[in-house]
Amino acid sequence: MAKHVIPHSYQVSKKDRITANNHNSFLLWFTGLSGSGKSTIANVVEQQLHKMDIKTYTLDGDNIRKGINNDLSFSPEDRTENIRRIAEVSNLMIDAGLVVLAAFVSPYKKDRDNIRTIVKDVNFVEIYVNTSLEECERRDVKGLYKKARAGEIKNMTGISAPYEAPKNPHIEIKTETESVEDAVARIIDYITPKLKLNNE
Repeated sequence: MAKHVIPHSYQVSKKDRITANNHNSFLLWFTGLSGSGKSTIANVVEQQLHKMDIKTYTLDGDNIRKGINNDLSFSPEDRTENIRRIAEVSNLMIDAGLVVLAAFVSPYKKDRDNIRTIVKDVNFVEIYVNTSLEECERRDVKGLYKKARAGEIKNMTGISAPYEAPKNPHIEIKTETESVEDAVARIIDYITPKLKLNNE
């Protein structure tokens, strides 16, 4: 069937959309253990970008797992498919001219490398929210670690499933020694040059 799929050529291009928005579009990918602070930091980054009149959209486990990926489990294979679909959705949003913020555990290096391939390296900013398992368990914002320790949740990253930490992320945030405000300021400083149209 794929050989019969013929793309239609539309007249409004990505360049037209980012010119209208007056900023470049790309993906900010927040990775780290559950409870590390990914969504908290992404939320404040988006607020700051909104104040700068940057067009954004945030993807996270809640709005993805309840919708487009509600048919997937947390098995290694389904985790890979979860991330692949998110990367493809992100790629469409980048084409639409948005700065996309994605906050997902994304525990496997090969899956994060695949995101980079799908959206293209120039459009990918990897942000590693580095928080120790002990601290994430102490916070246990959603009560997931307690359930995992009790055997109620299978394939819990950090407990019964691995997390492969990024070796060379664009930005690494250590939430146990850095405030949310300082982390957000570092992210905004890093991406500000990428937002400018003359950097294309």
